[in-house]
Amino acid sequence: QVRLVESGGGLVQAGDSLRLSCTASGRTFSSYAMGWFRQAPGREREFVAAISWSDFATQYADSVKGRFTISRDNAKNTVYLQMNSLKPEDTAVYYCAADIEGLHTIVVLSTDYDYWGQGTQVTVSS
Repeated sequence: QVRLVESGGGLVQAGDSLRLSCTASGRTFSSYAMGWFRQAPGREREFVAAISWSDFATQYADSVKGRFTISRDNAKNTVYLQMNSLKPEDTAVYYCAADIEGLHTIVVLSTDYDYWGQGTQVTVSS
């Protein structure tokens, strides 16, 4: 069983920055592929960013490319999402996810993730 706890959400203005954190339980965090997703009201959950467990390769949704950065600190069992130049359309609940099976080095499909956090709200005002 893996428990994921997100933090760092809040209310900011357009153009501001936020850094989300997600801390995982478990002794083999370094072998988990990690990702961030978001869900806005009335919309489906969508992929935001992912980071591999093997070489720290990353992948981003086109809508956040160049503005968001995913990173991980295996010593702290934590994955981060640095969000810069925030826009009102970034408003959503942000979830981190863990793929512990190790079949993929980087995971972008929500159905391939095994564990999810409870989510943290990010609200960007115009």
